[in-house]
Amino acid sequence: MRSLLVHAAEDGTFEARLQVGLDLARRFDAHLTLLQTIAFDMVIPTDPFIAVGGELSTITKQRAEEFRKEITDRLANEDVRWDWQEESGYDGSSMLKHASLNDLSLVGARIGEGKGSTASPLAGVLAIHCRAPVLVVPGDWHGIDVDAPAMVCWNGSIQAARALRAAVPLLRCAEKVHLVSVGDKVTIDAHELPASAAAAYLDRHGVDCQPVELPRGSDSVEDVLRSAARSREAGMMVMGAYGQPRFYETLFGGTTRTILSQPSMPVLMAH
Repeated sequence: MRSLLVHAAEDGTFEARLQVGLDLARRFDAHLTLLQTIAFDMVIPTDPFIAVGGELSTITKQRAEEFRKEITDRLANEDVRWDWQEESGYDGSSMLKHASLNDLSLVGARIGEGKGSTASPLAGVLAIHCRAPVLVVPGDWHGIDVDAPAMVCWNGSIQAARALRAAVPLLRCAEKVHLVSVGDKVTIDAHELPASAAAAYLDRHGVDCQPVELPRGSDSVEDVLRSAARSREAGMMVMGAYGQPRFYETLFGGTTRTILSQPSMPVLMAH
C-alpha cells in the first residue's frame, strides 16, 4: 500500500479523512495524493431551447484556491510525501480516473454537517465503477490506529472476497482480526465461499483470524455487525459493497447503504 488518494473537498468531513490518510502514509511509507475537484457553477437559462451550461465563477475559483493554500501550507510541515492535484468538473468522474492508479481511496461518509448532511455517493461510485478499494471515513474520526482489532464482514460473496484481499496490508498490522458471519448455519450455496476458505487465505498471508458466526435473531444484519464491531473494539470494518444491484439497495435499503450512511468507524469496502 504505497499510493493513497484523498478526496480534497470542503464538505465538513475533510479533516477526518486527511488525518486518516496521514496516519496510513506514515505507517506504510506511502505517497499521499490529494485531489481537489472544482465543480462548475451551473447556469440555468430561462429559454427552454438553450442548453444548460456550466462555468467556473471567480468566487468558486477563489474559494478553491484559498482551501488549497490552507491545506498545502499545513502539509508542507508533515513528514509524508504528497502532491496536490486539481481538476475542473465533478467529483465522481475525477476520483474515478485517479483511483484507478492508487492502492486505496479515502472519501467521507457524508456531505455537510449536522442535520443538513447527506450520505456521500462517492464511495459507491468508486467501488462499483473503478473496482478499487475505498476507505469510508466518518466525519468525527481523528486518525486511524492500524494496530487496533479489525473486523471483516463475511458472507461468502465475491464482493466480500475482493474487500478481504484489498485489506490484507492493513489486516497484517491489526492486533486481532475477527472474521464475522451473520446468520444461522445453512448449506453453503455453490457460488459462495465458506468462512474457512477466507480464514485459510488470510493464514497464507500471515494473518491469524478468529472466525465468528453470529445469530441474526430479530435484529438487522447491519445492527448485528455494528454491535459486533463495538464489542470487539474494532478500529476498522472490512466489507463487500453492494452484493445486490445498487439500484435495489438505493430504493429498498441494504446492508451496504445502511452502514455507509452512519459508519461508526472507518469502513474498507470493495465491489
